[in-house]
Order: sequence, then C-alpha cells, then structure tokens
Amino acid sequence: MGRLSRFTGNVIRNAGAIFALAFCATGALAVEAKMLPVPNVVIYPGDIISDHVLKDRPFKASWAVRMPVYKGRDMLVGKVARRTLLPGKPIALNAIRVPDAVKQGKTYRIEFRASGLVISGVGKALSSGAVGEMVSLRNPDSGLVVRGIVGVDGVVRVSAR
Repeated sequence: MGRLSRFTGNVIRNAGAIFALAFCATGALAVEAKMLPVPNVVIYPGDIISDHVLKDRPFKASWAVRMPVYKGRDMLVGKVARRTLLPGKPIALNAIRVPDAVKQGKTYRIEFRASGLVISGVGKALSSGAVGEMVSLRNPDSGLVVRGIVGVDGVVRVSAR
C-alpha cells in the first residue's frame, strides 16, 4: 500500500507541474507585442532617414511604452541621424535631429521687421541650423555678424537687440 500511494503522489505532482508549465507557456505567448520601427541597414550620422531603410519589429509592449524610442515610422522619415543606428535596434529619441534648413558657408536672405518696416539683405551662414534655431550670419558688404532665427522659408529673421 505504501508503494502505490507513493506512485500516485508522484503522478499527481508531475501532472501539477505539467499543468503549471503549460499555463505559464500560454501566458507567455499571450504577452502583447508592440511594433517599433528599426533600421534594416546601418544608418550613419548625417544620413537622411527614408522609409525603405526602416522595418517594423515586435517588442514587449511593457518595454516599448517605458523606453524613450520612436514609436512610428512617420516620426522618422525625413529626419537626420545624429549617430550610427544599428539594424534591428530601436531608435532612441535623442539619436535623430531635424535636417538643417541653413547650411554653414552658404548665402541666405536676412530680414528685419519692425512696425511695418522691412529691411532685408544677404548673409553668409557661419553655422548650420534647423527651422526655429538661432544661427549666425556675416554680412559680406559690412562684415557685421548678426544672429537670427531660421524661418520655414529659409529666411533668417533678425530682431532688435
């Protein structure tokens, strides 16, 4: 009788372990996945990101929500890489920047507006900058250096000091 009860106890224990393992496995499969854009090739600093260099890859939803990474392709296309982006790895928010609207060494229009008065001229960019950033330009005629904010149209707007 002792031998039979020991056998029965082992069977019940093993059945419980198998049930627990099956329950855990199905629970693990039920973990929700979130698709994140990742490069499918190496993207180097200064490269403009296009849709064909990205693919979507599943990540655990709990991880994807917590991490400061881009959640959609539309946020990445047309932007510029600040550092090397590796294939299959999520793209951190600080790894991308907006492309420069003003490039160092090129000539751009400078504009000053105040009370209906508009003064415009040209200047050679001493620094590069994106829309909304402050850049420095040198007026080739006077040699003066002015600072202004880059507009959407590429015009650098200078204000009174």
